[in-house]
Amino acid sequence: MKQILMVGAGAVGGYFGAHLAKYHPSVSFLLRPKTLAAVMQRGLTVRSAAGSFTVRPHASSSINDLPAPDLIILGVKAYDLDEVMDHIEPVVTDKTVILTLQNGIDTEDRLLNRFQRDCVVGGVAYIYSKIAEPGVIEHYKRGSVSIGELMGHESPRLVAIRDLFAMAGIPCHLSKDIRRTKWEKMCWNCVFNPITVLINDRVAQALDHPEMMGVIRQVVGEVAAVSAAMKVPLPPDMPERVVKATQEIRDIHTSMYDDWKAGRRTEIDTLNGFIVRKGRELGIPTPVNEALTAMIKTLTEKERTGPGRIRIEGAVVQPVSLDRAAIATLPAEHHVDAATVMPGMKGRGIRLNGLLDVPALAVDADHVTVHSVGDSYSVCLTLQQAREHGILIYELDGAPLPESSGGPFRLITPGLGDFCANVKHVERIEVTKGPIRDARHPPCSPDDRVATTA
Repeated sequence: MKQILMVGAGAVGGYFGAHLAKYHPSVSFLLRPKTLAAVMQRGLTVRSAAGSFTVRPHASSSINDLPAPDLIILGVKAYDLDEVMDHIEPVVTDKTVILTLQNGIDTEDRLLNRFQRDCVVGGVAYIYSKIAEPGVIEHYKRGSVSIGELMGHESPRLVAIRDLFAMAGIPCHLSKDIRRTKWEKMCWNCVFNPITVLINDRVAQALDHPEMMGVIRQVVGEVAAVSAAMKVPLPPDMPERVVKATQEIRDIHTSMYDDWKAGRRTEIDTLNGFIVRKGRELGIPTPVNEALTAMIKTLTEKERTGPGRIRIEGAVVQPVSLDRAAIATLPAEHHVDAATVMPGMKGRGIRLNGLLDVPALAVDADHVTVHSVGDSYSVCLTLQQAREHGILIYELDGAPLPESSGGPFRLITPGLGDFCANVKHVERIEVTKGPIRDARHPPCSPDDRVATTA
């Protein structure tokens, strides 16, 4: 294996890839543009109490600019796998070997399904490291791998990969049952990755509370039940093994915790979410993993914005964002049949009074400004006018209000006479103390109303 391609230079790929590049000049990196720019300028650096160093490997964001690889090592997040397969497909030949160093269970099978040949060696990384900045990896604990053929035999290519790691000073264990090895790590990941996020602390905080032991047993029990149904039985004392193996790394955060704190996407769907999905397919209850998945997604995913959502902000205790489905669930007394205010229109709307009841308004708030997308147009009403006359149309003929009719949200104010307001493509509602910008040209045209057809 003369040419080695490392895909990614994050906490895992960066650490192992840098060590390989230090001893093997034929190691190259496929990187995202931001990381590539940093590596090209300053090199790839590993900072560690065991010794820090910098390498300057051949790197590119285009697979075509790199040597054709004999071995491809995947060091990226599991949720990036589809994108990665698209990138590497042009260079995968009948002789190319792909080594996975990713969390989760189904990476190897997805690769086999895509390339339709025996090109995959399974791997598990044991390391605590994090990205300090693009191109700089801070290493704290461990730094070893287990690799194995999916059929359990010791092949020449497996031994060759082990020797590559060994020459770079990386402990590499040959597993006779790599699928079981991956499931064992899955047990650990499904416990401590989400829990450290929920408690906003290190692993030790979970280990030191007896009440948490029952939770750990339930999480691992559900993982083991799914594993057994997928023909990979785990030992009955797996919960105790997970706890015991964690005692020596009790001071660490987890990769999910670090991703959350850095504002990056987490792997919850690859870990606990995978257990939930497989449990449903196999008829196995996974209530604790389902709860962890829901809580992590709720806690870590950024507030949704953009088309199809409306945000209420300004002089409110806490801004809120709602989509059409959320608006439809507000109390029925706030909803109106558009035909009652605009004859001939088959649509639905909600009174601004109902929307303004959702956030807690500042005690001295007295105006409401309705903004179209990009603040291209706005209308300012008194709070009383907004509550008494404002209606937000959100549905036409049982479907979302189309853009051609001013959707997905459009403000009308029947009853305001010459001071009427009509705002198409509403994006946000701003509560203020005192009036602000009003782009109306009163009086409004009597023909300026919501169209009844798309």
